[in-house]
Amino acid sequence: MFCRLLLLAAVGVGSVAAYNHWSNNGGSLEPRAAAIDAERASRQAARLAGRAAAEAGEAATKLGDAVGANAVTMKIKSKMALDDNIDAGNIHVDIADTTVTLTGVVRSADERDRAVRLARETRGVTQVVDRLRIRRQ
Repeated sequence: MFCRLLLLAAVGVGSVAAYNHWSNNGGSLEPRAAAIDAERASRQAARLAGRAAAEAGEAATKLGDAVGANAVTMKIKSKMALDDNIDAGNIHVDIADTTVTLTGVVRSADERDRAVRLARETRGVTQVVDRLRIRRQ
């Protein structure tokens, strides 16, 4: 993240220098004009760096959310796989924010209740939507 920020700042400063060079402002500037251009380049670099930091922060948040959701899903699936009363292969676990949705087919109402309870007891889950169907025998 820091490397991106540094890269964007360097690109901003380099862009201003290239513009000054190609517009013939680079070599013949008076000292005062050069100081003003350097100040402008510095402000632009800071603005670009701030934007890069904000975008990097958003990307990190999205990545953290995705990793967190996958971790919760894996915890629930693991609990179900280790439970002898649940056929975890027939249950799909989907998570959005802190809400888990269970879909699929179970053998009995007891299996359904157990799957829902395991999901509710998982850290990071605030709500469970039960869309499990009981298999007709």
